[in-house]
This record gives sequence, C-alpha cells and structure tokens, in this order.
Amino acid sequence: MFAQAIRFFTFVKMLNQSKSLSQLAVQKFKQNRIGLCSFWFVVFCGFIAVFGYLIAPDNSQNANQMHIEIHSKEPGFSVDMLSIPSKEKNSQSLIKRIFLGNTQTNTEIAIKSYQIHQEELEYIGYDDRLPKTIKLTLLDNSPKKYIKKKTFYFGTDKYGRDLLSRLLIGTRISFFIGFIAVFISLFIGIGIGAVAGYYGGKIDAFIMWLINITWSIPTLLLVIAITLALGKGYWQVFIAVGLTMWVEVARVVRGQVLTTKQQQYVEAAYVLGFSSIRIIFRHILPNIIAPIIVISAANFAAAILIESGLSFLGIGAQPPTPSWGAMIKDHYSYIILGKAYLAIIPGLAIMSLVMACMLIGNALRDALDVKA
Repeated sequence: MFAQAIRFFTFVKMLNQSKSLSQLAVQKFKQNRIGLCSFWFVVFCGFIAVFGYLIAPDNSQNANQMHIEIHSKEPGFSVDMLSIPSKEKNSQSLIKRIFLGNTQTNTEIAIKSYQIHQEELEYIGYDDRLPKTIKLTLLDNSPKKYIKKKTFYFGTDKYGRDLLSRLLIGTRISFFIGFIAVFISLFIGIGIGAVAGYYGGKIDAFIMWLINITWSIPTLLLVIAITLALGKGYWQVFIAVGLTMWVEVARVVRGQVLTTKQQQYVEAAYVLGFSSIRIIFRHILPNIIAPIIVISAANFAAAILIESGLSFLGIGAQPPTPSWGAMIKDHYSYIILGKAYLAIIPGLAIMSLVMACMLIGNALRDALDVKA
C-alpha cells in the first residue's frame, strides 16, 4: 500500500512537471514574434484552403470560368460583365457549393457597350465589332441586374480566368498535401524508427539498410516513379510524397530512441515486466515528441515544394484543378513577354507558405529546447 502511494505521488509529480514544461514551451513560442506571425499566417492559409470558395470572386468549380477575350490582363483590370442565367436548376447542396464550388454557374460575357431595346438587349463583346442581341426574357426583363462591372484584382490568366480565385482555390492543394504527407510520413517513420532504435541488432541493421537505400534515391525521382505507378492526380501525389518523406522521420526517431531507452525510467519499466509496445508508446515516444514536431514542420514545407515541382512538370494535379506549381508552368513563358506577374504571383505564394512553415519549425525548436 505504501509503495503504491509513492508511485502515485511520483506520477503526479511527473505530470505536473510535464505540464510546467509544456506551459514554458508555449510561453517561449509566444515570445517569438516571427514564429507566432508565421503560425497565424499558416492558420490563415488553412482557412482559405477550407473556405476558399466563399472568398474567391469566381466560385465556380476549380475557379474555371473562362473569358478568352480578356486573357492575360494586368492586375486591377475592370470590365462590364453580362451574366446570362443558367436554365438548369442547381441541385447542389449548400455544403457541396461551399467546399467543392458551384458546378452550375451563369454564362459570363465581357462587353464594351450595350443598349436596351423594347424586347431585347443589344451588346458588343469586348473583342467584337458587330453587335449581338439577347432576348430580355432570358434576363427576367431586368437586364441591368445582370450587367455588373467586374474587377480582376490579380488580373487574368492566359484563358481569361480570375487569377486571384485560382490562387485562393490552389491553396487547398498545397496546404492539404503538407498535412497528408506529414501524417503518412509520421505513421510510417515513427513505427519503423522506434522498432529499429529499440530492438537494435539485425533488425536495426536491416532497417538502416532500407533507409539508406531509400535515402540514396533522389526524392523527386522517387516521387515521380511512385506517382506514375499510382496514376496521375492530386490524391496520388499526396500518397507518393508521403511515402518518400518517412526516411527523415525514421532516422530522427531511431536516434532519439537509442538515447532514451538507456534512461532509468525505461529500464525500470522493462524490469517491471511492461511489454515492449507499452514501453515504446507510453514511456519513450512521449519524451521524444519535440524533435518529431520540428521535423514535421520541415517536412510540411518540403511537401509543398515537391508538389509544386510535380505540378510544374505536369505530373501533379491535373487541369482544370488549380495548383500553384501548374500556374507557374502555364505562365513561365510570359516572363519574357512583359507579364511576369502571371508566374511571379503563384511563386510568391509558394515562397511565403514554405518560409512560414520553416520559421514555425525554427520557433518550435527554440521553444522545445529545455536547455535554453
């Protein structure tokens, strides 16, 4: 009874110490203004990734409303837009419209001028010279309600699509690939690294041989090979990137487990007859979570860069799905045509999100360093 009481109070003391260390880490992270600003920037990008269709000026699916007549226009370009209502009833639910975009949108026509007659609307298209007509009944006999000035704040791409909307919806690909790739890499890397570090011997030698073989293959080449095997598409890219990033996690976890398993509390758990699984998951892994968090932030940034590279090569997300890498691919030739912003804007978006993730990783490293 006395021994159980001592063990209980020891556990409570360790729990309070753990809480105090966690609170100290949170406090140190809050004091790092750069890391805190980067964290909120990533949260903001996450909000855009989830609710992008509520924010984007073009809420059609994949922001794919094309206006060829006004392609490659500069930022801030404005034009009168005639919106012809769709005859089909929109059967989409509200949730699908919020998260997947509107599949049934009105037909938009950029116009230079228009005149309203008794039974029809006469208009001249942006690139046309001859007028065209449309019956007022198609516009509910209220044509002015369907003619509005539309501003493209980031300009239009080579297909006349709103660049700002494509950029906002493209955040979803870059953001979620980071989360999914990190989750897959943690799931595989923690398990393999913990087994290698804890058991050692031939198991460790075999796993290290596997890690070194995987490490020696160029990451982009390995991702391309896995993507081609799984097929083109962004879900295949998510899985492929995750399957190539477990190596870094496994190496870090293995090194930490090799050091931590020599601690007295781990030896005590072994003497008490606890199973290896319990020792690994209840006593070792909770004490090496700090370096795992830091490597996860770095992998998040690396996953975004890899996906952008794949999309640039045409292996990532397929058209018309918007992706920052694909946007650069579509417009990199415009750099020498005096419209470099078409490629620079998505490039700046990639740079900003990757830099924010790296700064968060540095801030977490400093905050979780108990020696500092």
